[in-house]
Amino acid sequence: MLSPGFFRHMAIIAYDALLLLALLFLATAIILPLNNGEAFTSAQFFFPVYIFLVSFLYYGWFWTHGGQTLGMKTWKIKLQTLDYQPISWPIAFKRFLLAFISWGAVGLGFLWKIVDKKRLTWHDHLSKTGLFFDQQRSSL
Repeated sequence: MLSPGFFRHMAIIAYDALLLLALLFLATAIILPLNNGEAFTSAQFFFPVYIFLVSFLYYGWFWTHGGQTLGMKTWKIKLQTLDYQPISWPIAFKRFLLAFISWGAVGLGFLWKIVDKKRLTWHDHLSKTGLFFDQQRSSL
């Protein structure tokens, strides 16, 4: 079974990025009083770690509980292992970290999807996971 194409994948990323941004605003508003209402500085290592953790929990929760973020549900796409099994928290964390490498290499890890025969990204290959059409929802 092939993974969805590049543009559908980018649409999912854009949709989830908007939702994540709203969540990060809320997460920041919650801890801002702990910093006396002041902006966080680059010397405060806690804030980037906190944002990283909130971001991972957003993706990790959805990936391990049904395999779909809200953006993925919209496009009827599901994250699974390459043998079509649900993913665990350790696999979700591995995929999340490896996606940073895919983006960090000027997005080449995502662009790889265009030339890959199975339409997998670098982090798909390395984490042995992939995005697949949700057969249950596609047939409705």
